[in-house]
Amino acid sequence: MENITEAEEQRPDIFDKIMHLPVFNIFEPFYKKNKAVLIYLFFGVLATAVSFVTAGISKSILEQAGATKTVISNGSTGTGWVCAVIFAYITNRTWVFHSKVRGAGNIMKEAASFCGGRLFTLGVELLMMWVGYTLLDFNYWIVKITANVVVVILNYVISKLMVFREIKEKNEAADKKAP
Repeated sequence: MENITEAEEQRPDIFDKIMHLPVFNIFEPFYKKNKAVLIYLFFGVLATAVSFVTAGISKSILEQAGATKTVISNGSTGTGWVCAVIFAYITNRTWVFHSKVRGAGNIMKEAASFCGGRLFTLGVELLMMWVGYTLLDFNYWIVKITANVVVVILNYVISKLMVFREIKEKNEAADKKAP
């Protein structure tokens, strides 16, 4: 397993550089104190946008094909989920949780753990969409937004407490063994 050096780990990232600009530097103390959550929320909003755009395109295609509400709800949610999870994994591992995992096998284990947590929240979202949109006939986008607020919160908790916590512990153990 290849480790990142301490100097590389402490190098300011693009967000640190932005917050150091004169326009934003008044917020820098707040940013430094809450960096992980703020960056997670930033990328969470972007992942939600990826999910909504791809779900909207899928919904439109499925409606034009004459699909049932259940197929529209599940198909568009599934398509949005796949695209958002790929985006979220890359951004979470790189900028939110700073994973040091290297090597194809280790990265695959990390990705599988990440996707496992996301499968749980996909189930939550599908259930909320089925009940709200299919059964109760609420507006698709109102249910989708509500479901995604719940999902973003659950995803953060799962990633912080399970997926990247295990990775952080492994990184720390590897750092102690490294010469």
